[in-house]
Amino acid sequence: MSEIIDIHPHIVSPDTARYPLAPLGGKQSTWSSERPTTYQQLLQAMDAAGVAKAAIVHSSTAYGYDNSYVADAVEAVPTRFTGVYSIDVMAPDAVKTFDHWLGRGCSGMRLFTTGSTLPDQATWFADPRTYPFWEHAAAKNVPVCMQMKQEGIPLLRQIMDRFPKVTIILDHLSRAPFADGPPYSAASDFFALAGYRQVYLKITPINVSPKSWGKGTPETFFGKLIETFGAPRIAWGSNFPNSVGTLSEILGAAKRALSFAKDSDQEWIFGKTAQLLYPTLAGR
Repeated sequence: MSEIIDIHPHIVSPDTARYPLAPLGGKQSTWSSERPTTYQQLLQAMDAAGVAKAAIVHSSTAYGYDNSYVADAVEAVPTRFTGVYSIDVMAPDAVKTFDHWLGRGCSGMRLFTTGSTLPDQATWFADPRTYPFWEHAAAKNVPVCMQMKQEGIPLLRQIMDRFPKVTIILDHLSRAPFADGPPYSAASDFFALAGYRQVYLKITPINVSPKSWGKGTPETFFGKLIETFGAPRIAWGSNFPNSVGTLSEILGAAKRALSFAKDSDQEWIFGKTAQLLYPTLAGR
């Protein structure tokens, strides 16, 4: 297998004076307080796991919209890191802020529309006040990760219909349901998104290691995922250290879950799709 790339690790600094906490939702996430991980520690974990490069996802549940720590990490190790940032896309100066972080090593954006500190599915990402952001993301060819639930799919469709050139990455497969088993009718709205060629998928431990697969299995669910979207539109992310376990253990679980797939498909999922989404990780 060619080099492995992780497009969803997080970092949190213990230096709260230099990097003050200001979590979205007003409450710091449990994982970021219990398992703060510096970029140096991430590098050590990557080396131990055999992960070559990473697109570090800004920790919104620790720092809100201040992306300084991820930016500093990318600046320190540009040969192995790129950054996926978060900004207030409703703000009047969103495009200016976008370009600021773009100039500091940003090659991806992320909208945190739901999560551990904000459990409800937000709707603001489709507000007309966000349109300048979406237009700019499309113009700059910067992919936008969507941290969202299935309930947000209708609004996401509205955005993609309006901005067909913007690249969308669905974090954690937008938590698509799988417990009903094949043919996965409960996830029909999710699988229908394959018709939008701008949609890419991110497989993380939330999808790989659920509490129960119900009537589903990794082979039938991920098999349908690959058949429907194609492996070149799927990438792996560790969610480390949010997800419990070492990076080696997390990667091992993902490899086992996808071991049924063709070698060529695994090449895409564990590296080549990441290079497509974040060309800086391919040295381009």
